Amino acid sequence: MTSSDLRTRVLILAALLAVAFGGLTGRLAWLQVVKRAELAQLAERQYSRTVVLHAQRGAIVDRHGTPLATSTPTESLFVQPRAVADPARLAARLAPIIGVSPAEAHQALTSARPFVWLRRKLPPAVAAEVRALREPGLGFLPEPLRLYPNRELAAHVVGFEGVEGGLEGVERAFDAELAGTPGKAVVGRDALGREVTSQRVLRAPKPGHGVVLTLDRTIQYVAEREIDAAYRRTGARAAMAVVLEPRTGDVLALAIRPTFNPNTFLEAPTKDAWRNRAITDPFEPGSTFKVILAAAALEEGVVRPDDQIYAENGAITLAKTTIRDWKKYGWLTFSEVLQYSSNVGSIKVGLQLGRERYYRYMSAFGFGVSTGLGLPGESRGQLRDPTRWSLLSLPTLSLGQEVSVTALQMVAAFGAIANGGTLMQPRLVRATFDADGREARRFQPRAVRQVVSPATARTLTRILVKAVEAGTGHNAAIPGYEVAGKTGTAQKLDPTTGRYSRAPGVLSFVGWAPADEPRFVMLVMLDEPKNEQWGSEAAAPVFGAIGREILRYFEVAPRDVQPVQIVTGPADTRPDGAAVKAPVQLVSTVPSGDPNGRPAMPDLTGQTLRSALAALAPLQLEVEIHGQGRVAQQAPRAGQPVAPGTTVRLTLVRDGRR
Repeated sequence: MTSSDLRTRVLILAALLAVAFGGLTGRLAWLQVVKRAELAQLAERQYSRTVVLHAQRGAIVDRHGTPLATSTPTESLFVQPRAVADPARLAARLAPIIGVSPAEAHQALTSARPFVWLRRKLPPAVAAEVRALREPGLGFLPEPLRLYPNRELAAHVVGFEGVEGGLEGVERAFDAELAGTPGKAVVGRDALGREVTSQRVLRAPKPGHGVVLTLDRTIQYVAEREIDAAYRRTGARAAMAVVLEPRTGDVLALAIRPTFNPNTFLEAPTKDAWRNRAITDPFEPGSTFKVILAAAALEEGVVRPDDQIYAENGAITLAKTTIRDWKKYGWLTFSEVLQYSSNVGSIKVGLQLGRERYYRYMSAFGFGVSTGLGLPGESRGQLRDPTRWSLLSLPTLSLGQEVSVTALQMVAAFGAIANGGTLMQPRLVRATFDADGREARRFQPRAVRQVVSPATARTLTRILVKAVEAGTGHNAAIPGYEVAGKTGTAQKLDPTTGRYSRAPGVLSFVGWAPADEPRFVMLVMLDEPKNEQWGSEAAAPVFGAIGREILRYFEVAPRDVQPVQIVTGPADTRPDGAAVKAPVQLVSTVPSGDPNGRPAMPDLTGQTLRSALAALAPLQLEVEIHGQGRVAQQAPRAGQPVAPGTTVRLTLVRDGRR
């Protein structure tokens, strides 16, 4: 090879090296300058894991600020499997501490994923035990734990929270407000997968807003106590009480059985226990719906309270179907039709009113549409258009059949009558507030419409007071106060026969007190009780027991001023079966006395309990009551002189049930 050839080859090789070096330099420049950000992110992903930091969930409180749901800081345990040197050994140590099987722990510790949650929201003592192990690959992140300090109280309203947020009740309906804004943190690892730092916060979470409910914890407690007792005593399939403030539509209490503990909601026997039956389960109301018929008929001038209606001695035949009364009645005033819950009389009024007008009022009272309470799963019930009615529809609708309503719809409709004819939208949430306790949003009471005139509402109120004082609702009476209301006994359709079953169906009472200045309106309902037949026996006494406590809690003074001590006898039907002494404030005219100045015992035979107590009030006696209804026997006898402190024994018998 000549020197010239050698020189040529050297030059070519130098050129090739120059080209190669230039390309490498360009590649390095491209990687370091152009692709730097992308490669940095890739490295970050390889040696770290971005996780969500859940925000502190807002509190749920009652109308007075009493907590119904709160959150407390806890820690959640995770593992980075690549950093675990001996999974079998660690699984054996870790499993009994966090409450999982060794096999389950080993599976998580050997996962192919770079980040695995081992246990969420550990109690502090458990977290301390895990931390004491000092095992590589284990780490903690802060997460709030949801707590329900009152356990079952108001569980169906408050609902509960799962891993991904609110699942039922207010927790679900206001999840966006309660949850807040989550943050982000980076959990770091080195090239071998070993933990470098426990976490690096990229964005701090922002706490959620709290929610102020209209519920009153005290009233809720009383309602749940009495409903639970009735539910257990009667063996009912379900039971509930819904209490509203008629002027605002505020839900003061919503008590349901069966129930559950939201702290351990997964331990409920069935998911049916989670269901808020007061808004999700429509039912045929039966005789309580006669009040809606009465409101429409009075407003339209179809009937007046004293109008006489012939009740056909307890039976009427329409479209080849005979509908019977529970008792044979002849002539009744319209007030007595409602007072004694006459089916025949109600049907005759319904036929006079007509289908179009009746349908218009049923719709105006809010039936057939949801109330707009805001909780998930609310039913609108069923109210068919008159074009789909049969020949029997108008008569049966007059009795509260062929229509289905929710408990909330029913109590809201009665609330309209108590509120002078104005229907209020039920309100469950009053406001939301931020982490500093400042009000963020307020929900004002909302009037839906004027359904009937104030005059009609007053007239119907007086009729319903009589229904309690001397009619089927006598067991709902609250001594010292006027109660307006109506009982209901509705059979259910038997799916096998297509006919109404004779077995007890839905037994209810709906009413308000005090009648002329109402502080609450309440529905009490028992579904398929095993040992009660009538709403007057099953539901009305529960109304009285709850209502008495509400009026005492609100410090509503009885109308009158002189106390009578009452001792209830063995026939008392309070849920707990206990005899009680309670002061009742009533007045009456003092009977004339004997020559020694002692007053004479008045004749109480045939009087209602309220009237009898009013007559005895000035005499400063103790009264022992046995049974329910009107006075059948008394001791001492009428005209006998009595001294202050004497015990008077009254035996009462029922004059009607419905």
